[in-house]
This record gives sequence, C-alpha cells and structure tokens, in this order.
Amino acid sequence: MTPGRPNSNRMDRRRFLKICATAAAGLALPAAAAAGTASLHRWTGIALGARAEVNLIHHDAEEARRLFSMVEAEIRRLENIFSLYRPESELSRLNRTGRLQAPSFEMLELLGLCSRIHAVTAGAFDPTVQPLWQYYAQKAVGEKHAGSFAEARSRTGFGNVRVLQDEISLLKPGMALTLNGIAQGAVTDRVAALLSANGCRNVVVDLGEISAQGHGPDPVDAGHEAGWSVTLRPAPERDGSRVGIQLADAAVASSARRGTTFDPEGRQSHILDPRTGLTVKNGLAGASVVARTAAIADGLSTAALVCRESDLKRSLAAFDGTRAFVVRDDGTQGWVV
Repeated sequence: MTPGRPNSNRMDRRRFLKICATAAAGLALPAAAAAGTASLHRWTGIALGARAEVNLIHHDAEEARRLFSMVEAEIRRLENIFSLYRPESELSRLNRTGRLQAPSFEMLELLGLCSRIHAVTAGAFDPTVQPLWQYYAQKAVGEKHAGSFAEARSRTGFGNVRVLQDEISLLKPGMALTLNGIAQGAVTDRVAALLSANGCRNVVVDLGEISAQGHGPDPVDAGHEAGWSVTLRPAPERDGSRVGIQLADAAVASSARRGTTFDPEGRQSHILDPRTGLTVKNGLAGASVVARTAAIADGLSTAALVCRESDLKRSLAAFDGTRAFVVRDDGTQGWVV
C-alpha cells in the first residue's frame, strides 16, 4: 500500500506517466481559437500536494478558462475530504478522533471501492496501513518514540473499519487511514466527470493518475487507434522500461517499488504488504494498470506490487477491461490481462 507522506528519496509519481501532447505550459491560446477552431488548452497546478495537469480541446478560450477555474475549485473541495495533511479534512478528522459523522458521499463511495479492492486482492490493498507507515518513517530518522512493529501492526486491518451512511468508525484505538493509494485516482475521476458534464469530449486529466476521453490534438489516421498518446514508465529508474499506448475513455495509474523509499540508499520501499506489515519484495519493480476509472487503476496498481503476478491476474479479472503493464526485477516486462 502507498502510505502517508514520504520523508526521504522522493520520486514524483508523475514521472511514471507522461502525456505526449504538445502545448506550452499554462493556458494555451493559439490564434486559431479566436476563429472558433478547436484548439488545445492546458492548465497546470497543484493537486494533493503535487503537480497536476489538464489538457482539453475546445473552440472557446474564454470557456476553457472558466472550466479550468471549475477544476481548481473541485480539486480544493475534494482535498478537504481526502487529504491526509489538511487538519480539517474529513480524513484527518476521522484519524484524529476515530469517528466521522455525516461523511460525504465521496468519502462513502471511495471507502466502498476500497472494500471491493481489498476483497478481490485478498487483502493486498488495505488503507489502514498508516500506523505502520508512521512506524517505518519514524524509525528511518532515528525517532526514539517510534514504538514497536508489533504495536503498529496491531492497529491495522480493514475489517476494523465500520462504514455506515451516517458515520464512519475506526474500531481499534490508534487506527488511522491513508487514502494515498487511491485518492489521486478518485479526484482524477471527479475532475474528468466535471469536464464531461460541461461538454468536453476530448480531454485528458493528469492528477498523478491519468483519465482520458476522446482523442488528442493530432489527426487520427485511418487504421490507427484513436486516443491520447501516453507513455507508461512504471519503473522510471530503468532505462528502456516503457511502453506507449493510446488512451481513450479509460484511465491509467502506476506504482513503483522504489518510487519512494524510507532509507537514503533506496532499498526499503514505501509500499507495504498489509498482510505481513513488511515492505514489499515480490519480484515486480513497477506496474501500470489501465482500467475503466482512475480510482480502480490507482488501487490496483498499488496492490500489484504486493500481489504475486498470478494473484494480480485474478484481481484484474474482477474489473472489466482492466490490464497491467509490469516491469519485473529480472529485467523482463510485459502485459498482464
């Protein structure tokens, strides 16, 4: 599981996925826009503490500005639900008191998806690993009050999260959730849905995970697949470990075992196996998952590094149209479907 905020050897997850669209940073206002011709417009900003980007094709530059303002407002709204670091977010209040009354629909929906992914991955995905992450992070910097591994592990277990329509409860004292392994995908989906509801048909949203609708700015030739050109690099430290795809009406998310590490040497991965409490070592250096939604892709890409490859294949089969591009420790790579 991807845990809380890393404190060493950080690698930006946005390097794992690259949108191959050509436009200057900021809002692109090409001359063609004035004539009403559809043009590529780009917004860049910050979402959940990291760089974010939206590319859309639209004929009206002023309308593109309005849409991007809506995107910014939606991101801020969702951060007030899912952020682990905003003191008054729903997640922070739940972790602080062990109870969250009147949770938002978005929080209930996401925890419902967490439950499903937890089940289909046989516990490889579990957002209750936050106490273990805190233990490893404190131990890595020599914190004297890090506590014990056994004590941290005793405060985990998704079965100890009770989700009701009017209240979410953590049933063990000291429990805490991290949604960092799925919330970026959920926010990506919400922003993509907002743009779709406002008439955008050709748009790609990159908030760490990517959701693409329609096609990119390049003409689609006969015999070629339509979509946005995306390069997958699930193990960015490995030269040549990449593949290009056309992404349309789908989403993709990636996780790398060495994307962030607890130790300066880069050996102890930040991704934890919730079933053992240990950092992952399962033969995969990285995985990119293509799925119907970014939240599903996000959760499954996190679990991919915990599962064995055979277990990953079974987990992917639980969601229609889902596949994974994996990079193995032995240097091989390929698709798992």
